[in-house]
Amino acid sequence: MRTASISRRTAETDVSVSIDLDGTGKATIATGVGFLDHMLELFARHGLFDVTIKVEGDLHVDQHHTTEDTGIALGQAVAKALGDKRGIARYADIHLPMDETLSRIAIDISGRPFLVFRTTFRVEKIGQFDTELVREFFQAFAMNAGITLHVETLYGDNAHHIAESVFKGLARALRKAVAIDPREDGRVPSTKGSL
Repeated sequence: MRTASISRRTAETDVSVSIDLDGTGKATIATGVGFLDHMLELFARHGLFDVTIKVEGDLHVDQHHTTEDTGIALGQAVAKALGDKRGIARYADIHLPMDETLSRIAIDISGRPFLVFRTTFRVEKIGQFDTELVREFFQAFAMNAGITLHVETLYGDNAHHIAESVFKGLARALRKAVAIDPREDGRVPSTKGSL
């Protein structure tokens, strides 16, 4: 069972996350940030991950800590669920269209966290959600999942569509990268023998 649970408590947030990498896309999400909940529900559904996330954050300040700490805990849960990464495909990429928007996401479950984020928003907010927090989430997730993650929106106009394309793209690429490759025969997919 490739499952994990993470609890993370700071003076700013109290986050609990559980994930099953081999799930069906079931999501129970309650971060207190409506738009983030929507993006995480998309992440679960399109990744076919079963995800439960509960966050109590300092939303009286803003949504930054809640969003970032959710990314941290979700990344840690993915890393823990992957264990020693035996048998996984490791690499994946996808082009994800969302109406007028097209985003490209590429992943290496490398153990060497790095983020390239070439996505911009023409507006500062989607509803009450600060668009700059999309990058903050991806940064926190990549660093704590231990993955190399490249995110680029090739074109697009609508901010909601852009955000949705990168979250769905992350889910679809991660789903392929964590998949068990039967040809690996349980080996770690690296000439080094570990990731």
